[in-house]
Amino acid sequence: MRPFVLVLLASAILATAQPAATIIPSYKQLKYPPLKPVQIPEPATFTLPNGMKVYLLENHELPLLSGSALIRTGNLFDPADKRGLADFTGQVLRSGGTKSKTGDAIDIELENIAASVESQIGESSGSVSFSCLKENAAQVLAIFKDVLTNPEFRQDKFDLAVQQEKSAISRRNDDPGDIAQREFSSIVYGRNNPYGWTIEYEHVDRIKREDLQAFYKRYYFPKNARLTIYGDFNATEMRASLEKLFANWTVDQPAVPPFPAWTGKPEPGVFLAEKDDTTQTFFYLGHIGGLLNDKDYPALEVAANILASGFSSRLMATVRTKLGYAYNIGGGWGAGFNSPGLFQIAGSTKSNTTVDTIRVTKEEIEKLRTTAVSDAELQTAKDGVLNSFVFNFDRPSKTLNRVVLYEYFGYPKDFMFQYQKAIAAVTKADVLRVAKEHWKSSDFTIVAVGNPKEFGTPLEDLKIPVTKLDLTIPEPKSATSSAPAPVASEEALEKGQALAAKAVQALGGLKVLQAVQDLQIDRDMELQTGASTIKLKQTTQMVLPNHLRQEQILPFGKLQVYTDLKTGWMLGPQGNIPLQPAVLQQARGELARIPALLFLPGEGKKFQALSGDSFQVTGPGGTSTVTLDSNGLPKKLEYMSTAMAGAASQTTEIYSDWRNVGGGLQLPFDIVIEQGGKKFATIKVTSYKVNAGLKAEDLAQKPK
Repeated sequence: MRPFVLVLLASAILATAQPAATIIPSYKQLKYPPLKPVQIPEPATFTLPNGMKVYLLENHELPLLSGSALIRTGNLFDPADKRGLADFTGQVLRSGGTKSKTGDAIDIELENIAASVESQIGESSGSVSFSCLKENAAQVLAIFKDVLTNPEFRQDKFDLAVQQEKSAISRRNDDPGDIAQREFSSIVYGRNNPYGWTIEYEHVDRIKREDLQAFYKRYYFPKNARLTIYGDFNATEMRASLEKLFANWTVDQPAVPPFPAWTGKPEPGVFLAEKDDTTQTFFYLGHIGGLLNDKDYPALEVAANILASGFSSRLMATVRTKLGYAYNIGGGWGAGFNSPGLFQIAGSTKSNTTVDTIRVTKEEIEKLRTTAVSDAELQTAKDGVLNSFVFNFDRPSKTLNRVVLYEYFGYPKDFMFQYQKAIAAVTKADVLRVAKEHWKSSDFTIVAVGNPKEFGTPLEDLKIPVTKLDLTIPEPKSATSSAPAPVASEEALEKGQALAAKAVQALGGLKVLQAVQDLQIDRDMELQTGASTIKLKQTTQMVLPNHLRQEQILPFGKLQVYTDLKTGWMLGPQGNIPLQPAVLQQARGELARIPALLFLPGEGKKFQALSGDSFQVTGPGGTSTVTLDSNGLPKKLEYMSTAMAGAASQTTEIYSDWRNVGGGLQLPFDIVIEQGGKKFATIKVTSYKVNAGLKAEDLAQKPK
């Protein structure tokens, strides 16, 4: 029962934060001092007796410490049949706790002293990091060392990570923008190598706890780690402490091999993913990029900045501002430390201007390949690139991390200065040359996600072969056979159905739930937004099964939202705004998760027992995990949702104070919502109105 429009609050708050009477000068009047030169820090560098290299950099401005162990590993080492293994290892390394403490116990200990210890594994590196107050340094370093050297990978936390990954797989086709990005990357890199492959249920099902332990053992050893520590400490004393702390971490392994090289080839053409429930088209256009140390990278970055970076770019000025085709558009020449990035142009456009947007984008690229840019464009782009680059070095800690990364990937220590000089030296002739040599229209991969019935002009008018993408999510396969495997055993399904029936009975019985046709909920809410709290009142009206309207009274005004789960609108301080696909999907989930619908049997719905009184519900609203209390009422509901920042996160709803709201129907009056393990909202329900005669046409009516 989470309010789905909260993902829009951040933008609404920002829109009303500026007083109307403030006079903002023209950007042309603003004067900026020259950028300060980047200073490369000189950390105390040494190698511990166990082989781990250490970098210590003192900074006594604040009584804080932070640090990170950088491990040479990555998901590029995933076995083809166990894709996702590195990511699971990086997650459960921390959440699974250590041999002496559970992850939850570590959470409590760190929260009590305002500290953190985190772990992750990305494409070509892994890390375990920490931050704390100086006074707690010894305690936190001990926890950090314990997590780094003695992880337990407890089964329950691995099971939770698997559940979250499967939930993400099941929802990966919900957001058309995500589809476009994923499919573009997979096509350009190639689907049969670790740079471009997709994780499926079958890969997740093959991974066991023992695989995480083996992956950790292979890559997490002292000679394969670089430890950086920054902050308020004495380097001599810290060295002595580290030598003592890590004295017993002496495991060893053979040297880690090089990361696998990318060996793909261009796959040009137009690739269409049909998405009938969106009113706009999301697209990506481009091909493979390059490496950071490529001699042409500085000129390519300047050229890409002129083409597609920011409001002054050619594509923004033409496709969005002048022609009004696109809602947004941008891109750049991507480059990696040890693997090629992507040259990509991405955006969203009106459905009926899809082909026009792609055509004009290609024309603008061709102009840069055939005609020299102006002096003003060149200087603006170079300034923009350099100004952005210095943010990698705006704090000594970031500069230290960058220096370590350069060493990690085999780049010279002064690479940043080489890069800056190369950018400053880029000429108009360089821009023209690299665009002509590297931007190859014959290699362009174009991915469009939208409703082709609304395109107006068919994609075939681009005179490029069109391939329809199959977005079907394959069913799981067993680890030893290519034949489809059942999602759950018959016993688990039978127990799951029994638990669902128990919940139905506790909520009032099958007839009571089936009788609910409309519902109104009035709530007082407190939202946690960083360090501040926002109080609001909310009224939610539902006409089952697919109409939902919410009105929220906030400190800065009123937000009113309606959806029929296909389209919708929001009316607030910024005017009338169509609902984005991610918000529509969140609304579908909210309706599907109300007690009157969640536990009722239906086509395609499955109930799978997990452990104790917990079971998984899979249906139209996605996958949720329910835990019942001793009376059979839901006490906890867990699912993946979209946070304010737009990223998927684990959401938990905790229910209490269940009451009869009429006719025997039981509903909760107190709800606490957590996102990513942290409290997000506290809800006090002031009233429920069941079957009050709400009409769908009334909910859809916009205020005058």
